[in-house]
Parts: sequence; structure tokens; C-alpha cells
Amino acid sequence: MALIDHFFARAVKRGELTVIHHDGSARSFGAADPDIPPVTIRFTRPSVARRILTDPALGAAEGWMDGGIVIERGDILALLHLVTANNKWEDATGNLNPGAFKRSFDNVRFRLDRINMARRSKRNVAHHYDLSDRLYDLFLDADRQYSMAYFTDPSNTLEQAQLDKKAHIAAKLALAPGMKVIDIGCGWGGMALYLHEKTGAEVLGITLSEEQLKVARRRADAAGVADKVRFELIDYRHVTGQFDRIVSVGMFEHVGTAHYRTFFRKCRELMTDDGVMLLHTIGRAGAPGVTDAFTAKYIFPGGYIPALSEILRAHEGLRFFLTDVEVLRLHYAYTLQAWYDRVVAARDQVVALYDDRFYRMWTYYLAGSLVSFRNGGLVNYQLQYSRSRTALPITRDYMARAEAKLRG
Repeated sequence: MALIDHFFARAVKRGELTVIHHDGSARSFGAADPDIPPVTIRFTRPSVARRILTDPALGAAEGWMDGGIVIERGDILALLHLVTANNKWEDATGNLNPGAFKRSFDNVRFRLDRINMARRSKRNVAHHYDLSDRLYDLFLDADRQYSMAYFTDPSNTLEQAQLDKKAHIAAKLALAPGMKVIDIGCGWGGMALYLHEKTGAEVLGITLSEEQLKVARRRADAAGVADKVRFELIDYRHVTGQFDRIVSVGMFEHVGTAHYRTFFRKCRELMTDDGVMLLHTIGRAGAPGVTDAFTAKYIFPGGYIPALSEILRAHEGLRFFLTDVEVLRLHYAYTLQAWYDRVVAARDQVVALYDDRFYRMWTYYLAGSLVSFRNGGLVNYQLQYSRSRTALPITRDYMARAEAKLRG
């Protein structure tokens, strides 16, 4: 039996995986499971098996991207679901854990990658967020919310769930007329514009993406609110002034562990005495880890998903009240499913924008992210902070009331 066959025999117990080797021989692994659709893959060259054995995630990704892996039954999402369903985070089977040497190598590499000084941060952001506007229009909602949607019902549309996400976050900010808000990592401006529309707050959105900045400013001009909702190309470390509220959605993943304390110290400095902050980030359900090689190389260079313990350590000693924590488990899986389906439906347009290799890379990224929330150890955290123990009501009831009003 080839080494790759030993690998699959150990990794796949549930669901049927059929592997057709480059020489035409075929092996099947696992057993039929009603919750896991069967998948058949074919290796078009012998090097693919070696690359998978060396680094399963990166080897499979690059094999798929380069045409070394052809999926003859199912699709890339079905393949990744089958593999990860056999290694669910809560089951702690560890079948696919890398060896000690590779773990040590990855730890060193990712410590270096996570040192996000200001110049590198801007370059890393541009790598992902300065892609063609047309690409994001193909799979995001009309407001271009590129973060977890909030599904009050799993059957809701992506558009409804993203609107509900903004209401969910706004409710936790406990906004009042006349307040000044800073949106750190404002994306294309949707959250900032929403907060002003719903509450009348003056909002400053900051980003390191020149393309996002252009769109956000254009939207504010079109809405006639450019004097109340401003957008700037600036690193959070260089912002000055005082704000009643801080919101940051999907930006903390790019801060870098070496700068977590800098981030929280700066946020505390920017807040008024009665200031409140809502931090929304993807997080690890377990202990600190490393960014997988595929994501670091192709998708988010310098990015890292924090464990809750890393976030908590970063603000200890800063006299900063952590006033609320919410763990959102499956909402991003639903969001990513919608994004994946839209990209697959728009395959021809994506290929026309870039090429087939990019399309394969993008679908691997979305599918891999999806199964990380469905079967892996990723969740979303929403953490609320305040400088004052009396700035917010002493129960959470106000959140539900404000959210219902915003949604109504």
C-alpha cells in the first residue's frame, strides 16, 4: 500500500472517499454516511501525493489549484467536509495533526509573519482587500459586508442576515444622539453608514485599503452624509482624538499577536471616560495556534486568528472593563456557504476577471473557511469593553430592546 493510502486509511472512517492514482489504480476509504456525501478524486501526477504527505493542507490546496487533483464526484467543499468531519475539533481525534518538527517550524514561521509593523500591515491588507471590486460584488451582499452575518434564522437570506448583524452590533454599542464613533477597519463603509443612519452618530471610518477607501468615500458622498461619516486611510496607531464609541469588525485578525496590547492600549486612549467598544473577531475555540500555510501564503499574509486567552491577556492590567462576551458558533458557516454558492455560480465571471487557478484558490479558501466553522475549532467572538463600570446598564436587557427597535 502506498504511503498516501495509509494516510487516507487513517484519516477517513466516515463517508466514502475514492482515490484514483496517476497510474489508474483506485482505492476506496471509509464507509457510507448519510451526513457525508461520497467524493471521488483523481491525481493527475505523482508529485501530488508527496505534497499532501508533507503538508496536508497546503499540498491539497496547491494540488487542487494547479490541476494535480481533479474531483470527479462532488466538489472541493464536499472533499474538505469529508476530511474535516472525520477530524472534528470537539472529538479531538488528532488524526491529521502534523508532526512535532513541522509544528516547531510553523511556530517559528508564524511568529515572524505576525509581526505587523505599520508598513507591512498596509501591504498585507492590500494583498487581499485591493482585489477587483467586481470580485467582491459577485459574492457579497449589496452593502459589501465582508464578515460574519447574523442569522436569527438559518433560512434567512444573506442580505437579511448582514442587516441583522449590523443591528446586533449597534445594539451593543448603546449609542445616543450626538456621539462620536470610530470604526477601526471600516471596510467599504457599510457599518459606519448604518450607524449614522440609525442613530445620527458622527462616524470616522479608518482603513489601510486604498480601494476600500475610494468606495466608502463615494458612498458617503452619494448619501449626502460626507460631513458626518468620514473615511481616512490611516493606521489605528496614528489616530488621535476622543470617541464615545469604538467598533471594530473583522480587523483584529490582522493586528498580529505582538501588537495586541498596543491595540488595546490605543483603544483605551481613544475612548472617553464613559466610552464603550465592541470588538468582533474570528477566534479559536481552543488554545493559541498558528495560521495554516495556505492562508498565510495565498489569502491573508500576516493574519492570525486569536484564541480567547490571547485576547484577554492583551488587555489585562489596562483598567479596562470587559463587560460582555458572546460566542457565535455557526453563523459564519452559514455566511460562508452563501458566499461559496455565489462564487461557484459566478465561475465564468471570476475566471474572466483572473483565471481558473484563481477561481480554484478562491473556492478552496471559502470552502476551507466554511468547514473550519462547521467541523473545526473556529468561532466568532463579540467582546464589549468600557472604561467605566457605570457607563452601561447592569443587565443585558437593553441590548435586546435596542436590537428589536433597530430591526423593526
